[in-house]
Amino acid sequence: MQALLDAIAAMPLPTDAQRIFHGRGGLYPGCEAWTLDVFPPVFVLTSFAPATEAQLDAVGAALQARWAQLAPGQALNWVFQHRGEALRLEGRSDTRLMAGSVPEPHVVTEDGARYRVHVLKGQNHGLFLDMAEGRRWVARHVAAHRVATGRGAKVLNLFAYTCAFSVAALRAGAAQVVNVDMGRGAIASGQHNHQLNGLADARFLAHDIFSSWGKITRGGPYDLVIADPPSYQKGSFVATKDYARLARRLPDLLAPGGHALLCLNAPELGSDFLQALVRAEAPGLAFAGRVENPQVFADVDAERALKVLVFRAPGGAPECS
Repeated sequence: MQALLDAIAAMPLPTDAQRIFHGRGGLYPGCEAWTLDVFPPVFVLTSFAPATEAQLDAVGAALQARWAQLAPGQALNWVFQHRGEALRLEGRSDTRLMAGSVPEPHVVTEDGARYRVHVLKGQNHGLFLDMAEGRRWVARHVAAHRVATGRGAKVLNLFAYTCAFSVAALRAGAAQVVNVDMGRGAIASGQHNHQLNGLADARFLAHDIFSSWGKITRGGPYDLVIADPPSYQKGSFVATKDYARLARRLPDLLAPGGHALLCLNAPELGSDFLQALVRAEAPGLAFAGRVENPQVFADVDAERALKVLVFRAPGGAPECS
């Protein structure tokens, strides 16, 4: 795990929520099970394999030594989460507070936006760090749309989770964002995130997307449709079966010249899966590019990593992203 310890020794003082070390990308032999995130002021170490106390002690010592350099006199706060295969299959994790404390409420920043997170419960902490460049793309796109058209974009955010895309869009000048997610708890967190940022002009629908197309379509058409579904969640979404059902709705949802940002985080499915699916189900949409992941999430095979693809509907104003 030397590469992880080296990353800790070299890290700058973190201010925004971010990943510090990404062993899962396979670029650091022997560290494939390890990731280290920071949700200031708390570090979160995750292992996808059993970890020994000696390994945890080594990481704790490295964090303490670097923290003493970066923030003299301030307490170190860090959490360890074990997500072994057996726990993953059960949708569970084993989380321990290793040192210090976790603020409550725990609010972090990214590019000036504020988000509430929860690092002591569950596998998802309220903000997906690998999607940071996706949120930046949305902000740039929405800002460019306002410049090009003289009006704010109308955005649909499907599988909205805690609505971070919506926060990014509204802060960049979107006229309205409709957030849809079947998880009432996630939608409630999304509403709180908007309050944290002083944002209005958002709607929140705690609905099953596939049972609500009538209501969703009547709210359109949309200049930007964002879809970031789980790759496999029984009873909600299975990418190999349900992404086609989603894609065939896009032509009816998008305004002329509108864009779709489609996300896929399934290592076994490459970007060609999404592109072929859109060609088959929504042939009028043109592939417009791929949003690169944050550099820290680099992978030995980019097709195993998160895929964030952009598609454009025909007609409308010239390209503005």
